[in-house]
Amino acid sequence: MAHTPKTAAPTKRYELVKDDTVKTWDGRTLFRIRALVAITALGIAAGDTGGYVEKEENLSQVSGNAWVYGNARVYGNAWVDGDARVYGDAWVDGNAQVSGNAWVYGNARVYGNARVDGDARVYGDARVYGDAWVDGNAWVYGNAWVDGNAWVDGDARVYGDAWVYRCNHLGWFSCVGSENGTLCWFLQKDRTVMVSRGCFSGSLEQFGAAVQDRHGDSPDGQQYRLLIQFIELRSTEALKDYAPVEDESEHAAEKVA
Repeated sequence: MAHTPKTAAPTKRYELVKDDTVKTWDGRTLFRIRALVAITALGIAAGDTGGYVEKEENLSQVSGNAWVYGNARVYGNAWVDGDARVYGDAWVDGNAQVSGNAWVYGNARVYGNARVDGDARVYGDARVYGDAWVDGNAWVYGNAWVDGNAWVDGDARVYGDAWVYRCNHLGWFSCVGSENGTLCWFLQKDRTVMVSRGCFSGSLEQFGAAVQDRHGDSPDGQQYRLLIQFIELRSTEALKDYAPVEDESEHAAEKVA
């Protein structure tokens, strides 16, 4: 009978430091991680410490360059893999997933069944939760909240006091204007419509005035006005039953704790 050589077990990238722990709001013990091997792509040497996880199932051990840094926490059934990074004071928990080349940092919170993927960035005091997805090159930051079944993708930017929980609470248009950039709009907690395009950020009314001042009745101006009309129709319809509900879970308290 031919002898089949045993395949060596994949080398683990990190270990849990048993004497460096923190407790979560519900009494879970999280352990700081420590690199067992150098992760050259991240500038991490063997022995360098990272952030906190509850268990090895929270952070990929044998593939990719995913890492948790500083005081960041990943726990529950949350999963960080690929080349994703979680750092600063960010928390990822519940059934959330952060993957691809996504970064979650600052005081951001990703939880529930939320997904952050691609080259997405979630930072500042932003929250992504529920069944929301942030993907592509999208950024969610500031005090923005994305939840429900909302999907932020492409080159969209959602920020400030945004609160989107359905797909019709935001939108973006690619290849707009002479620079072929992205025009993004979204609803805010005070029921106003925010617009960003290039270096412009302001209300829909302010954007309309800026378009008139800069482009007048030129082809770019006419195209922008068509997009403004679409945003007006879309947002008016969305606002008819726009009633965001304050998150009453533990995250509402721990975010300001």
